Amino acid sequence: MSEQLFIILLLVAVAIIIITMTILSRLRLRKMVKNSWGKIPRVTNFDQENSLKQAFLEAKKYHQTDSEVDDITWYDLDMIRLFEELNHTYSSIGAEALYQRLRGFDFNQEDQLEMEELIALYEKNPQLREDIEYAFATLGKRDNNFVVNYLSQNYSQRLGRLWQFIGLGLLPIVGILLVIGGMKFGIFITIGVLCFNLLYYLAKKQEVETELNSMAYLVQSIAVAKKIAKLKTPRKEELTTALKPLASILKFGFSFRIRSNTEAEMLFEYVNIIFMLPFISYHFIFEKVMKNSDAAITLWKILGEFEVAAAVLNYRSLLPVSCQPTFKKGGIKGDTVYHPLISEPVANLVDWEKNTLVTGSNASGKSTYVKSIAINTILAQTIYTCCAEEFTLQRGHVLTSMAVEDDLFAGDSYFVAEIKSVKRVLAKVQTREHCYCFIDEILKGTNTIERISASSSIVKWLSQYSSLVYVATHDIELTEILRNYCQNVHFEEQVTEEDGVTFDYTLRAGPAKTRNAIRLLKVLNYPTEIVEKAQKEAVEFDLNRQWTIFE
Repeated sequence: MSEQLFIILLLVAVAIIIITMTILSRLRLRKMVKNSWGKIPRVTNFDQENSLKQAFLEAKKYHQTDSEVDDITWYDLDMIRLFEELNHTYSSIGAEALYQRLRGFDFNQEDQLEMEELIALYEKNPQLREDIEYAFATLGKRDNNFVVNYLSQNYSQRLGRLWQFIGLGLLPIVGILLVIGGMKFGIFITIGVLCFNLLYYLAKKQEVETELNSMAYLVQSIAVAKKIAKLKTPRKEELTTALKPLASILKFGFSFRIRSNTEAEMLFEYVNIIFMLPFISYHFIFEKVMKNSDAAITLWKILGEFEVAAAVLNYRSLLPVSCQPTFKKGGIKGDTVYHPLISEPVANLVDWEKNTLVTGSNASGKSTYVKSIAINTILAQTIYTCCAEEFTLQRGHVLTSMAVEDDLFAGDSYFVAEIKSVKRVLAKVQTREHCYCFIDEILKGTNTIERISASSSIVKWLSQYSSLVYVATHDIELTEILRNYCQNVHFEEQVTEEDGVTFDYTLRAGPAKTRNAIRLLKVLNYPTEIVEKAQKEAVEFDLNRQWTIFE
């Protein structure tokens, strides 16, 4: 066998191996997409909240919403856990869009209709849904991709002069032409240029790696959009229109196209190094995106909606009970409403037309119930999905003050942090926009007298406005003081010598009446004198509404 034939066969064999491995990789990816449907999304190392939040904050520069779930409310309700259960996405486009949707929403019906249209399409055409998900899976995820920085025009061009990269990219071609022309020194020029370009590329790439990675992800996203635009979907025309001024990016950005983590990518990377292709492509693409930022924003938004709709449909399939909300003026009414993050939740009714106090002992279900309403109020207005059999509400802002902690960085004590948290709720209500406010253990960071007097004053002040407030409290006195301003509901516990304390987590009308804390002292064999004295004082207070002096 001649040497030339051996080399040809070797190259053919390498090509066959690369193609085979690429095909097998795509088949595995397709299988993963198929098998992941109808399951709780697997938490990966991607979609870290710092990356998602950075994209959310940057996107606000070009996309404002009617309402935003602020940081306090977001963390009070542990919404990042809910995001993870919802996050059936395969690209950072979808994950960022889902996070942004949960953090901000509009008070109109158009968005709901568009989402439900895509969801209905997926339900009728599961193969089409799978094809679209596979397209996003080929793109994959990249935290801190900073694409939204380009879309908000918050990136400056920092890669050097274009002519410089073109010159360096042409030098290897000059060296090769000299070799072909029979000039032996061309070999030395070619080797020297290759070595210089390699070292320069690696040094420069490390310096501007973020920009190159961001640009690569943007180009690959446009390639995915081109594939999806060929499919028959309700967003086909809009997607095609947004793609039109950006289509040439795929020609200029071919050096960014291959990102499959295969041998083919490694081979293509060497070509990039030799001819400085990413640096040259970056300049052309940057200018194109800057001139067509509106189209790029629209494209990114539509792509995110495709993945969000699939994620919402998958989430609905996992819920034991769910419904789409009904929007109408008034408060909130719900049937079989439950907390989606509780493994075995107890469902309750919601009939919230007036400011409400919920009382009961620790662990009886007050906080969980209040959070279940707050979470469903957000889900109703963001993904139009409620964990309930029925859920009716007026569109409005959602604010909570629940999991308050000392702010060590600001130097705030618990009580100062608490009153600041409540103050932001009052400020929003004062705008006279419709708000749903949830406060857990109001002003618990101070003494009983000041807590009750301040709490009652706050709730009375809130009654001037059309917004609704739900307050969970241990202070039974508030139910009496505020009886003309609030409706009362409560949770109960049962105390027996056999079982100790048990809860049924069922909501009941009216204020809490039981004094089971004292009964529990007896069950736990506290001295009889302590138990009897406590019972006597509690009875005296119920009769006279004042404390007697202990003898």
